[in-house]
Amino acid sequence: MAYQAGDTILDDEYNTFVNSGSSPFGLNHFAGTGALNYGLGESAVATVNAGETINASSWNTLFTGMATIGAHTADTLTSRSAVSAGDTIAIKAAVAADLVTLAASVAAGSPNTTALTTSGILQQPASSSTWTGSFTTQVSATFTNANTMRYFFNAGGKLRIDPIRTGNGGSDGASGKDGAWDNLYNAVGNLDIASQATTRSGSGETLDTNGLSIGFYELTTSYQTLLQLSDDSYPYTANNIKIEAKLDAAPGSSTVMTFQITATDGSGEFTFNDASADNNAYRNGTHEHRLYSINTTTGGGLANAYSPSTTNTVSNSTT
Repeated sequence: MAYQAGDTILDDEYNTFVNSGSSPFGLNHFAGTGALNYGLGESAVATVNAGETINASSWNTLFTGMATIGAHTADTLTSRSAVSAGDTIAIKAAVAADLVTLAASVAAGSPNTTALTTSGILQQPASSSTWTGSFTTQVSATFTNANTMRYFFNAGGKLRIDPIRTGNGGSDGASGKDGAWDNLYNAVGNLDIASQATTRSGSGETLDTNGLSIGFYELTTSYQTLLQLSDDSYPYTANNIKIEAKLDAAPGSSTVMTFQITATDGSGEFTFNDASADNNAYRNGTHEHRLYSINTTTGGGLANAYSPSTTNTVSNSTT
């Protein structure tokens, strides 16, 4: 039940709930434009002028805004009831506590939100049909501006790399090397970079580099390795995949994220003198490095949803 006309609180205290740009943050800072990992791109709630009576409609607007963000972030907020004499301090404390909870969720990249949808394949650069050596690609995602990129990650959006084998190296079907690549790529699974960290849905194989603590806000303008895995089975232990990422500017100014994905066949090619031998069985079939986006939606109540404006294959090389 909403606050009723005639309930009072100091205007500067109300405005702190609405508009504080320092901790504890007001609703507008983490729900509106904000800065860096605070901000979802929602419309700002109006403050009141000094000396004004704070009407029930103002409280309703504030609480509706809080409830909307809570529904998106999957946070449980304090139940609101009508104000009675002597309730002012308790209610003020509950509002402040809920604002702290919501701000923390947004700063963490809304990790518990379910208001997301996965795109189709946005880019899928493919290797040569048979190869040894390395298969290296760069794929990028571009946002309309730096704010929409922030809002995307703050609201729980992610960019995904999914490596996959689509063709056989062997002339008569998948070879042992093809199967080993399947295992390696399955161990990567879906590699999702979010606001504050990166996750892989797969497991297993040999972990060479663990950069999963790197998220959007930890990226720089130089490539950083998010994950490097090597095959753990003989004779393919020299085969590995490395996934790196960088931005075109510092977080808060950047609009482009670029991934570099390198599959390296360090086990090499075996050649037999027997004319009947399938030498292609020791080469690799066609591989793809696929880019997806996990986009924010309005399903949790937000008025605005965000996704990359364009994606591109920047380079594709098989050597």
